[in-house]
Amino acid sequence: MIDYAPGKPDFNILRLGHIEYLVSDLARARDFYVDVVGLFETESDADHVYLRAIEDREHHSVVLTRSPSPGIGHFSFRVSCEEDLDRLAAKFKGLGLPMRWLEAGEERGQGRALRVQDPFGFPVEYYAHMEQAPWMLQQYHLHRHGCPTRLDHLNVLVPDAQAGFDWYTRELGFYCSEYTVSAPPEERVWASWLYRKATIHDIAVMTGKGPSVHHAGFSLMEPMGVIRACDALAAAGYADNIERGPARHGISNALFVYVRDPDGNRFELYTGDYLTVDRDQVPKRWELDNPRRQSLWGTPPPRRWYEESMTVASLADGRPQPVSDPITRAIPTYVD
Repeated sequence: MIDYAPGKPDFNILRLGHIEYLVSDLARARDFYVDVVGLFETESDADHVYLRAIEDREHHSVVLTRSPSPGIGHFSFRVSCEEDLDRLAAKFKGLGLPMRWLEAGEERGQGRALRVQDPFGFPVEYYAHMEQAPWMLQQYHLHRHGCPTRLDHLNVLVPDAQAGFDWYTRELGFYCSEYTVSAPPEERVWASWLYRKATIHDIAVMTGKGPSVHHAGFSLMEPMGVIRACDALAAAGYADNIERGPARHGISNALFVYVRDPDGNRFELYTGDYLTVDRDQVPKRWELDNPRRQSLWGTPPPRRWYEESMTVASLADGRPQPVSDPITRAIPTYVD
């Protein structure tokens, strides 16, 4: 029996904050995410472009950073107050985790922040304040294509997804909406969808080579946004960058399409998930080898879905973190 009751830490994580994509050609990446995908540029400098979606009121939810190799520089969670940052710092220091403080403005638009290499090797940032930016929700004349509404979630891979589940629920206070168990005779969490805001997930933790990031997910307003996004990608010459879908997940009920950017970084555009306001709800359980789990309808994921993911940067030197093989079977039986 999986124990999914969350812990009660003395800090309050509100939601996923932003993600930093590493890109080789900053101008090309900016044009792709703004002119084709439909995000909005807040500002830029020689090495960064700061982007947001139409619901975002903060300075950015995506950072594009010039880098010799693609991957993820860091991802972040917003906390409720400055004191939460100090409580998190005390916790991480007690665990002996590498961390450093960022002064206000060190990341453009952001207040004081704490960045840590978590127990699995991910570079995770926590912040409490960010500058406000113009709200684009009702600027309908400026909306483009799929029109992403927000950065909704992140999907990461770790060798031991049970340990990842325990860390986020017990130590960080995340709730579980859905989970997958490994194949019999084991009874381990193979993947979990975990949340702080009232949607399916802020982060999903899956079994695979890690630490690595599988994708970031952007919410869309409605189902036709998925089709418009695909049309825009194809018309702009990026038809081959559509990796999977459109289709519908069993997990989360999301109607989705997965896309690679010009550097191969992966993201999801989706709509149609559900609210998780009642936090005493029983999480939905899935079996690893149930094909309806990943595709309620639509083609099953290609093998590269499980074999390719994005590297994450070391807090010490910015180089890609080495990955380790999963401790349990990582690919379902229905995948060719």
